[in-house]
Amino acid sequence: MKTIKTIFALMAITIFASAFTSKSTATYKVGDSIEDFSLMNIDDKMVSLADYTSAKGFIIIFTCNTCPYSVANEDRIIALNNKYASKGFPVIAINPNDPDVVPDDSFAAMKVRASKKGFNFPYLLDKGQKVYPKFGATKTPHVYIVSKPEMKVEYIGAIDDSSRNPDAVNEKYVENAVDALLVGKKIDKTTTKAIGCSIKTK
Repeated sequence: MKTIKTIFALMAITIFASAFTSKSTATYKVGDSIEDFSLMNIDDKMVSLADYTSAKGFIIIFTCNTCPYSVANEDRIIALNNKYASKGFPVIAINPNDPDVVPDDSFAAMKVRASKKGFNFPYLLDKGQKVYPKFGATKTPHVYIVSKPEMKVEYIGAIDDSSRNPDAVNEKYVENAVDALLVGKKIDKTTTKAIGCSIKTK
């Protein structure tokens, strides 16, 4: 009898642990609603999505100073904000890397990089790396397009089909997705493969 009770107890513990693990590792998928966040911007002010009361949605991009893929996409990220911020879809850039692992991705270094490149969008530090795991971001750059008011994920993936060479772009995934949302159409491609550097963590 004790053996049977022990077996059932072990089964219950296993089921509970499995459920907890599944919940804790859940990440956003297309169609999910995201939670807001509050992160420090390079202007030393906290930024959250709730601050953008008139926005129709967001182009959230996990990027950094050091990844060659991110650097190759900086001008394209600036161009996205130039094109879509006034239409209601501003870029929100987030650096997910641990600066203890990559010192050149420190908050101070982010300020320098943003000034040098003339970033015209928030560039936030995911201090403590609490935000990017919820999104399920794995690369820099990694894009999530979110629409209001449901804060629904509409697209996940790459900026376009040329990770390094802007002159070789044939398909602009993010632009096509936002253009569709602005006119109330369905997005043809809601997911693509993000190509870039792995997010650095301890």
